[in-house]
Amino acid sequence: MNNMDFKTPSDLGLIIAMNARAYRKTRKLSLKRLSEMSGVSYGSMKRFELSGEISLKSLLKIAIVLDCADAFETLFANVKPQSIQEIIDGKL
Repeated sequence: MNNMDFKTPSDLGLIIAMNARAYRKTRKLSLKRLSEMSGVSYGSMKRFELSGEISLKSLLKIAIVLDCADAFETLFANVKPQSIQEIIDGKL
């Protein structure tokens, strides 16, 4: 990874929030309606879309309502070995 590709946790949170907001809008859901459907408070929803900050549990609730939860199932699933020794040692 080079420095040009480096993203901070805040950067990633904002990217996820922007994607979630755009997806919510394509589904024609208001922030209030998504809050009601997901069980995530309106304040938490608003903070998420503005700052990218949200608990993992709340993010998962939103993803479930927006039918995007499958992406979380594969988040760390495709780990590639860094060396042959990791395979030999059964670390993967």
